[in-house]
Amino acid sequence: MKSDLSPMPGQRINVVGTSGSGKTTVGRAIADRLGIPFVELDALAWLPAWTNRPLAELQELVDERTRGPAWVVDGNRSEVRDLVWGRADTVVWLDYPFRRVFGQLLKRTLRRALRREELWNGNRESLRMSFFSRESILLWAVRTHRWRKREYPALLGRPEHAHLRVIRLRSPVETRRWLDGLTALVGPSPSRDRTA
Repeated sequence: MKSDLSPMPGQRINVVGTSGSGKTTVGRAIADRLGIPFVELDALAWLPAWTNRPLAELQELVDERTRGPAWVVDGNRSEVRDLVWGRADTVVWLDYPFRRVFGQLLKRTLRRALRREELWNGNRESLRMSFFSRESILLWAVRTHRWRKREYPALLGRPEHAHLRVIRLRSPVETRRWLDGLTALVGPSPSRDRTA
């Protein structure tokens, strides 16, 4: 897997990385700069009461939103990875150090729980769920960070993914520089909501 840091991505982009790495923020920024639809996988996958959407429904929704010629999808959901990567031309991988990701995730989780921010379909993170349960997003990040560092090079190195351009960003500073380069190429963001 060879990483390419030139600023212009394709038109069908999947932003991946560990929980808390900033996939949604970066995905929205790319979509805004390119003026193309943004698809947040978690918004499609979670039903009320933290219930997973049935797989067939999730696949159908992702299929509908990735049929077009241009889009940005954020998320790592393995259940729809083949569908997304089969149509994508670019993967932007936010491959930040664990301490950075965990710090960002801890701040985000505390903010969401204390402010009772609504996420998707009425779901909210709570202190109990976030810090004292087996479903803790913090525990999930601890479990999956190292695994993703091994998983993505292996997956992206497979022949069926040879068509994907990989942009591996290793720090928020590198990500900002890359986004600034994209802005320089395409001009300022139109600053309008393009969520699919």
